[in-house]
Amino acid sequence: MKKYDARTIPDIQKAGDLKGYMRDAKGSLVPEDLVKPIDKHRNSLVLTIATQAEEISEKLKSIKMEWNREIEEFVSRVAKSYEVKLGGKKGNLSLVSYDGVFKVQIAIAERIVFDERLQIAKTQIDSCMKRWTKDSRSEIQVLINSAFDVDKQGNVNRERILGLRRLAITDEKWKKAMDIISDSIQVSSTKSYIRVYKRDEAGEYKQIPLDFASL
Repeated sequence: MKKYDARTIPDIQKAGDLKGYMRDAKGSLVPEDLVKPIDKHRNSLVLTIATQAEEISEKLKSIKMEWNREIEEFVSRVAKSYEVKLGGKKGNLSLVSYDGVFKVQIAIAERIVFDERLQIAKTQIDSCMKRWTKDSRSEIQVLINSAFDVDKQGNVNRERILGLRRLAITDEKWKKAMDIISDSIQVSSTKSYIRVYKRDEAGEYKQIPLDFASL
């Protein structure tokens, strides 16, 4: 099959001027009459679904922004009625319809990272481990060491690191390391989630699915 590269065909390279050609995965232009019917059909199907998906995604994004705006306005109005001035981002809250059938929940999730002080805490912990080598259980050693393992992207597991602070260890150097871990926590970003629920006949709230995976 002869392929035509867009870089060598200036007149076809013009914006929107791909009539009679289809671009393949490598960026090359292939004459339509050389593309198999099944490939054309697949391409049309995928483009149709993908285009609709992008439109729905943009619509959902717009709806979420509108919901957030309306909720913030409502909360501010309630606060104003009590002569309270709110500052900063709103926290988690629930709004329930008058009849109790519907409930809207707003959750704020924070993405945390650790700064350079985490390595200082690790040095403190390593010092403790050396002193405890003979007396500590091997399971504890594995637990502590695995907490600092990184994934393929070089990120540590936040839950494991924070879980170390729940260990009932009273050693002063260990407690200092836990304080350093606490100080190393930084909030890198926040994300809001809006979940809508409807109460069923049994009186339990069931989430109204807004994503394809849960439908």
